[in-house]
Amino acid sequence: MTPQQRAESLGIKFDKQTPGYLNLCIRSGNQLLTSGHVSDLKGKLGADLKTDAGYAAAKNCAEKVLRSVWNTHGTLDGLRVLKVLGCVNSTLDFTEQHLVINGCSDLLHQIFGKDGDGYHARSALGFAQLPTGAAVEVEAIFEVKG
Repeated sequence: MTPQQRAESLGIKFDKQTPGYLNLCIRSGNQLLTSGHVSDLKGKLGADLKTDAGYAAAKNCAEKVLRSVWNTHGTLDGLRVLKVLGCVNSTLDFTEQHLVINGCSDLLHQIFGKDGDGYHARSALGFAQLPTGAAVEVEAIFEVKG
């Protein structure tokens, strides 16, 4: 199965997006750079949210990132995931940001392959607050192969 087929088999829907105030994904040379995509889930990890809820929120962000990449590139095929930046709205004593952002990385591994094009560099950071009170925000860089 191709990455596009795997994503669709996981239930990810791809529809044309209406351009907004900022570009959600821009191509520069052979790279696709995404804006930060925030989770639908609001709240703070370590206070009102637990790690498993954050994991699901990071997966939600990854799905949004993939939709933006699809809107720019037309398919998920022919791409390699290079870098993910995961931002977690968390308390000062919360230390499981990496486990939260695994929600994003695990989905990318499922779609692009953990040992292949989905094997990416990543940062997972804690923040005092994120836009709109979102629990998680994710941005990514993809390489257009070939």
